[in-house]
Amino acid sequence: MDLALALDGLDAHPWAATTHAYGSAEDLPDVLRALAGDDEEAADEAVSELYGSVLHQGTVYAAGAEVAPFLARVAAAGHKSADLLRLLGDLAGSDDECGVEPGAVREAVAAQLPLMTASLTDADPAVRQAAVWALAQTRAVGTVLPELLDRWDAEREPLVRAELLGAVARLEPAAGAALAKTVLGPEQPARLRLAAVFAHLDAGEAWDAALHRAMLSSLPASPLGGEQLDLDRAEPLCAVVEALLRRGTDAETAAAGDLLDTALRDERAEVRAEAVWAADRACRLSRSAPERLLPALLPLVTADDAPGVLSLLANLGPIAAEAAPGLAELAEAGDDDVLADRALGVLALVAPDRAAPLLARGLGRRPRGLDAAAGFRAPQDVPFPFHHELLTAVRARLTEDDLSGNEPVQLARLLRQWGGRAAAALPELHGLLPRFPLPAAPALAAIAAESAPDERRRAARVLRESAPDAPLPVAQAHFELTGETDVLLARLAKELSEASGDVAGAARAAGRLGAAGEGAAGALRGALSGADARRITPVLDADVALADALWRITGDARTVVPVLDSVFARAAGEPWFRWSAIRAARVAASLGPAGRPLVPRLEALLEDLERVPAAVLALVAVADGESLDRRSLAGLLLTAAEREANASEACDALEALGPRALTDDHLRRLNDLAERDLRVIGSGLEDRIVHADERLRVRVRAVAATLRPTP
Repeated sequence: MDLALALDGLDAHPWAATTHAYGSAEDLPDVLRALAGDDEEAADEAVSELYGSVLHQGTVYAAGAEVAPFLARVAAAGHKSADLLRLLGDLAGSDDECGVEPGAVREAVAAQLPLMTASLTDADPAVRQAAVWALAQTRAVGTVLPELLDRWDAEREPLVRAELLGAVARLEPAAGAALAKTVLGPEQPARLRLAAVFAHLDAGEAWDAALHRAMLSSLPASPLGGEQLDLDRAEPLCAVVEALLRRGTDAETAAAGDLLDTALRDERAEVRAEAVWAADRACRLSRSAPERLLPALLPLVTADDAPGVLSLLANLGPIAAEAAPGLAELAEAGDDDVLADRALGVLALVAPDRAAPLLARGLGRRPRGLDAAAGFRAPQDVPFPFHHELLTAVRARLTEDDLSGNEPVQLARLLRQWGGRAAAALPELHGLLPRFPLPAAPALAAIAAESAPDERRRAARVLRESAPDAPLPVAQAHFELTGETDVLLARLAKELSEASGDVAGAARAAGRLGAAGEGAAGALRGALSGADARRITPVLDADVALADALWRITGDARTVVPVLDSVFARAAGEPWFRWSAIRAARVAASLGPAGRPLVPRLEALLEDLERVPAAVLALVAVADGESLDRRSLAGLLLTAAEREANASEACDALEALGPRALTDDHLRRLNDLAERDLRVIGSGLEDRIVHADERLRVRVRAVAATLRPTP
């Protein structure tokens, strides 16, 4: 292919009729001209632009089908061939499609197979490797597989042979496994042995001693993974362990543990680092992995291996309590403040009692330690232990001038958790209130409530005086301490009437007043959005909070039901309003039978698994009980939980449905959620996954015990 002919028809193509991630594809002719031009830097930038527009973060757009012929012709002309063949393969391989018929982009790439196939014999191994990748991603088995098998016999470059083996395994797993058996031995290059391991896994074959040896002999495998074009296997050990664990059998779970245990004990630091990374992933996937791997992990709590293993132990939390002695030793080391702070942060999560005195000695110099004790990383359901030395350190720190960022919030949270035991810190909190009212006010109220009467009176007076010009939480703190509503009601009226006010926050505060908040009802009604309001999440969420507050205060369903109905209508069919609809369903549940007009809206939510738990809870509360197909709803809830769709709320809804809603199969599925090795919670913040799953497991067991028929 002559490069001069590669862009034939470019200007006549109807680019304006197609789109990419940033809208109209009218810019693509200029991008393609830069791609085919003599300026190498501009050509590289053009490749990057195409990855950002037609294949944006893995999502393929309609314009991908339109550029495919031009990309294939430029590649066939020998210009940027490896880059463009890889891009063509990535376009064909994506199942995440936007604004295009399913499979249309893949078909457009497959139509270029005659041009791409010729690159299998290119002189450049990188081009041959990219051609193999591109051909396999088209999934045109009948056309591509014979070409790849023919090339297998002729190809001698190990990297390309490894790509060929992976490609054959993707297209025809049995054929891939057959080829893999011939290259699994120790005499073969490591990258080829590694490809053989994956080919066996792709074929679903049982893990055996030969695969175990081949995988271990390929370590360190990260450099090999970086040479492959399959990004899902860029960390080979991690990918193998995950594949074994996801099979869900006892044998392969044990095999994953044995593989990691051996690698964690390897004398080579780079192998141990890979193994720690893979062990972290294993612990977030498998409930048995922490116990299995801790004996091999504990010796790595040293300065040399700390970077990776500290993050892993933090993710485990109290499960890793055995690591406390090693962590404490690192936290007390004076030669590396950064490492000591990291270690203290982990110690605060795995053994907080042990961390408290060390945090006291380093307060002001241990931001990670403080964050783990009372910041974003701290458990939400377990307070940090009270310690006299730490209380003294907090009091001293509160008087210093360099407090900033999250530190005042974290220090105040510690004191608030301790309640009356922190009464000695009341003077410092009074001093903190003018500077940092948001964290200081709730802590002041919580501690004063458990202190001497004169301290309660002083705190009440200070909060009352500060509230008019301070943020809303100051007035809330005054109410929590005194039970008096006048200060809070005045502050709520101001918040609800100002254009810049926090309507949702004010509504939530008003709702907590119950009937005592009657004075805010008018302002709450006035803050409801009108017909001309923007259809955005903050507006919908504010309306939900206002409806909730009005119900709690007035019990007036005639006002509340239409508001919730409007929220459901505006959120319908829009995934980005999913949580607004869930919040509205939760409020609807509180209405009881008064919310019965909302039943059709709630039933519509059952089409989205994320919304199912809240919808079922609401239906049980508001619908005619005889109208509910409880067994069908139980099945939906179990499916939601199994797919990690609001699993904890699904447990609440199963309980609400009652024992008679569950069949024997439902009970089996419920038991599996609690007792299987593969975790139910697998996404979210990495350092919360294990804790969230363990908490869910306890909850599921409790629900199962409640719903299981008595003998």
